[in-house]
Amino acid sequence: MKAFSLAAVCLCALIVTGCGGSDDAPAQPQVIAHRGASGYLPEHTLGGYELAIRMGADFIEPDLQITKDGALVAIHDDTLNRTTNVATLFAQRNGGYKVADFTLAEIKTLTVVPTGTGKVSYPGFVPSATSPFTVPTFQEVVDFAKKQSSAVGREVGIYPEAKQADPVMEDGILKTLNANGYNGTSKVFIQSFSDATLRSLRTKQIAQNNKMPLILLGVATTAADGSVRMGVTGATGVRPLTLKDVASFNEGVGVLINNTTYPVTKAFIDQAHAAGLKVHGWTFAQADATLAAAEFRKYLDMGMDGMFANYPDLAVTTRNAYVQGK
Repeated sequence: MKAFSLAAVCLCALIVTGCGGSDDAPAQPQVIAHRGASGYLPEHTLGGYELAIRMGADFIEPDLQITKDGALVAIHDDTLNRTTNVATLFAQRNGGYKVADFTLAEIKTLTVVPTGTGKVSYPGFVPSATSPFTVPTFQEVVDFAKKQSSAVGREVGIYPEAKQADPVMEDGILKTLNANGYNGTSKVFIQSFSDATLRSLRTKQIAQNNKMPLILLGVATTAADGSVRMGVTGATGVRPLTLKDVASFNEGVGVLINNTTYPVTKAFIDQAHAAGLKVHGWTFAQADATLAAAEFRKYLDMGMDGMFANYPDLAVTTRNAYVQGK
């Protein structure tokens, strides 16, 4: 892993994004910290989110699940065993360790463990949170983003994902965001792989008179006539939607990168932009700095608007050089 200077990246981020405002230049691609700085520290933790922010990420991404007692918590899987020490503290319930079978109080006793290339510490970084590697609630993530925004002098965006296609999930996300002052001008996106969830969220947002940007996740596809489609993934395969349809209920798409079956092309990005949609790519997971820079640049040159990155410092460095024309 390459050597890294928090101060250098933060200074570079401030030079490019400006000091303190939330109004990014329209053409500036956004760096979304995928599950936090998940390539370096345990995913979906306040410690991981903070490192990503210190590295200059524009957004932190809390995937959301629902506990047994109805709390929204930041964790990717619908089970606890891959990313926490739950098996050392609790017996299985209903044959496993589903988030939905444990209360918030029980989940709060767990420690989030590193996965992949993640570790329990990062050189030169000391988390400010009292419990940096426990499972946070969605409200705690929001509070932390606001606190960090003040600390770093720029608005830290949040990018929650509804991992469950469930009206309770929809209502919980909207209730939390509304209660914390988020609206259509805030640095926020709500994402889901379910177009039904996003259509429902848009209907509820309109009823609440508070439309916040929505992002449909899936894959880039091409129809028989050569026009591009947004592919919604599910148990029955990939279901194509026209970009006009997608634009009727949300503001952007998040598409899988580096997939030969569903390649992201400049034509896809151009047609998405023509339909009024932003295009974000997932997941940039290359750990080597040189290879990562080439990968980021490939998609930036095609016009991609945002990148979900496991190594936010590498994304920020390449994005900043791209914006500065280097």
